[in-house]
Amino acid sequence: MSLSDFFTPVDSNKVSSHAEFFTSQLGALSEIYLQEFPDLEAEKFDIAIFGVLEDRNAVNNQGCALGPDYVREKFYALYQGPYNTRIADLGNIKAGNTVSDTYFAVKTIVAELVKKNILPLIIGGGQDLTYAQYMAYEALEQKVDLVVVDPKFDLDDSEHDTSVETTSASYLNKIFLHQPNYLFNYSNIGYQTYYVNQESLRVMEKLLFDVNRLGEFYGNVTMSEPIVRNANLLSFDISAIRSSDACANANAGPNGFYGEEACQICRYAGMSDKLSSVGFYEFNPAYDANGQTATLLAQMIWYFVDGFYHRKKDLPLQPKSQYLIYRAALKDNTHELVFVKSKKTDRWWMQVPYPVGASKNERYHLVPCRYEDYQIAVSGEMPDLWWRTYQKLN
Repeated sequence: MSLSDFFTPVDSNKVSSHAEFFTSQLGALSEIYLQEFPDLEAEKFDIAIFGVLEDRNAVNNQGCALGPDYVREKFYALYQGPYNTRIADLGNIKAGNTVSDTYFAVKTIVAELVKKNILPLIIGGGQDLTYAQYMAYEALEQKVDLVVVDPKFDLDDSEHDTSVETTSASYLNKIFLHQPNYLFNYSNIGYQTYYVNQESLRVMEKLLFDVNRLGEFYGNVTMSEPIVRNANLLSFDISAIRSSDACANANAGPNGFYGEEACQICRYAGMSDKLSSVGFYEFNPAYDANGQTATLLAQMIWYFVDGFYHRKKDLPLQPKSQYLIYRAALKDNTHELVFVKSKKTDRWWMQVPYPVGASKNERYHLVPCRYEDYQIAVSGEMPDLWWRTYQKLN
């Protein structure tokens, strides 16, 4: 089966032909599936955009399946940055006979694109599609770090019930409990405490996952950079943005990230050398006043693309001459912590040692961190991020 069999062309009423764009607009510079499917074997694309017209399991947000073409309409009118974009638009995946059929299509497509070294950029549809995005990495047999920007934990209370339906409010159950387990770490950015029950917080703590309250990022969105830099896949729920900036979601709330903060997070994601797929979910055009949210989402994608073309390629950490090594001893001298700083980008990593015999190829696991983590270590204290990672490796 060819990948083209999964797709239907983009609606030409929403996205005009190349002839109707200025030469420097993204619509003129991208290869869009209007009539002929892009040739993915030609090694001429870095990013492949596709929409997923699926909202049957989008809790309280039916209508979000119609979102992708509205976003395209705004995105392709934007201008290219100071780089040459190589973007293909594969069109839309129609909802299958069952939701599982849609998941299978998304899983297959993401896995094939990643194998071809093309980054899949998904426009949904419900956020339950994150499960299908994650399942692609099972096909790749690759341990992954998942980062989700979301005001809630989409985790059903029945923690150990694998029969829970995969919905936009419970897809994490399926990811956490799936066997074989390919999830190394889950991180949430921007949860709002009044939407989260305490049992869910205890589950996250028990699993040594990394969850971050919205308030931690106010005036300091740079805190999200090392979290996003650690991701293999990112899932962004549009309801994480405050309703005054992004109203097009039936679950939108008065608090959340500002539009410019969402764009900054997306740029950090694009810049991550490790990130290999991204999904933007839950945009519902039925609630979009004057196309404001479609415009914001198009700008978020623009910033992701901008970040992608500004990747510094400082991972893996080679050559060693491009990095500085810092060491810090804890007060009780039980551990010496090793930090690595890139001369090129000033970005920081921690070396967390593997247990003896756990890895034949590497002695330590690299974790993106902040300068503040180094300062904590210099003061003789153990950074929480180091300890959580060490516990997961052991």
